[in-house]
Amino acid sequence: MGQNCLGSIRSHYARLSEKEKKIANYILENPKEIIHSTINEVADNLGVAEATVFRFCKRIDFKGYQAMKIALASEIMSPIQQILEEINENDNEKAVAEKVFHSNIRTLENTLQILDFTSIKKAAGILTNANHVNFYGTGGSAIIAMDAYHKFIRTGISAYAFIDSHFQLMSASQLTNRDVAVVISHSGTNKDTIKVMNTAKKNGAKTIGITGFPKSPIGQNADVTLFTSSEETEYRSEALASRIGQLSLIDALYVNMMISNKDEAKKSLEKVRDAISETRV
Repeated sequence: MGQNCLGSIRSHYARLSEKEKKIANYILENPKEIIHSTINEVADNLGVAEATVFRFCKRIDFKGYQAMKIALASEIMSPIQQILEEINENDNEKAVAEKVFHSNIRTLENTLQILDFTSIKKAAGILTNANHVNFYGTGGSAIIAMDAYHKFIRTGISAYAFIDSHFQLMSASQLTNRDVAVVISHSGTNKDTIKVMNTAKKNGAKTIGITGFPKSPIGQNADVTLFTSSEETEYRSEALASRIGQLSLIDALYVNMMISNKDEAKKSLEKVRDAISETRV
């Protein structure tokens, strides 16, 4: 699996300089034009030095402009992406199912490509040392937050999730500097989720953001941010596809926590299993 150019740009975006962000925006908005342009043409179009474009390529983990361009050409001409673009109302059930699965696989591949493992390590550390961990999201992201609660209640730490936006705000107002708020929003621009995050930060809590957009308010302002990457099809929005990446990030954090806090987690997991076993025939 080759390096994902667009995903790498999104992953690094928050840490780029203003000139580098100018280049990043240009590539994200004109990927097909880039693969037919020289480094000199890109520099002239943007009014920056060729050296700046070259340094940008190095910043997003490519050896140079040509290496980035080759990866970009491969990415935007991917056979999987072509399949996704061909979903139509005349597809039979098998074709639709296959394309949905390919879309989900692509989401996981892209998210893994842009995953910053330093951020994963930092987020896992913050969670392991927390007294309370609250998960927040609205709409589809609220379902992800509930799934996170369903997992993290097994770890031995106090975990909570709330569907109602007022409950979310009230709980965030009670957090302290020993607690963590995990805020989930694909767009990173949901007003309710941003308000919850800011309330948690105001009270000294650490914040972990999960979003698909590095330059969004949540992407920029959470203490640690984990990014997903997904693609939109005619019959499924990018936000819906992103759920697979969000769930996988939550799983990765959960397993890391279980490993680092294995003795306490084992006791907690046994209690949960004992309690649930009584509900089964």
